[in-house]
Amino acid sequence: MVPAVGFDLDMTLIDSRPGIAATYRALTEHTGVYVDAAVAVSRLGPPLRHEIRQWFPPEQVEDAVERYRALYPRYAIAPSLPLPGAVAAVDLIRARGGRVVVVTSKLGRLAQLHLDHLGLPVDALAGDLFAEGKADALRRHGVQVYVGDHTADMVAARTAGIPGVGVASGPCPAADLRSAGAALVIDDLTGFPAALDDLLRLA
Repeated sequence: MVPAVGFDLDMTLIDSRPGIAATYRALTEHTGVYVDAAVAVSRLGPPLRHEIRQWFPPEQVEDAVERYRALYPRYAIAPSLPLPGAVAAVDLIRARGGRVVVVTSKLGRLAQLHLDHLGLPVDALAGDLFAEGKADALRRHGVQVYVGDHTADMVAARTAGIPGVGVASGPCPAADLRSAGAALVIDDLTGFPAALDDLLRLA
């Protein structure tokens, strides 16, 4: 029996960079405030407000966040694709009796749009959480291994008292994921099936 496995979303299960870049370009058109979309998508992981603060003055941040989220369904969903190995990893866990739980910094309703569009079947979703803030959701959903592409995901796993598995498919190189406490690092989720038995031992 495979335990409950948790996954981050952006750059762990899906490549959302094209859609997020398109949303930032639309945000620039709507607000007149320039956002370098290529720079923004090169550092996905932290909550949206963190990135918005890099481009907008403080008094405009909340309005920009709301505008971005309003634009997101139109621009971000269709261009985003599963990352290599993501569909097979989810299918393998479920085929072996496990549960798949997505815990992400993305707003939950927007994350659900991605999962629905791509047909990725998950058993639970918790959104708008980052780093240590993910730990309660991981515990609540009985997650025994957490897979993510960001050093903050390894912090989340460590805080929840479970092994963190780093995937070097996002902005954080393998060495940084190991330094942040990853118990195992794989290049991307194509390495997940071969690593599954090791993951079970870690759990």
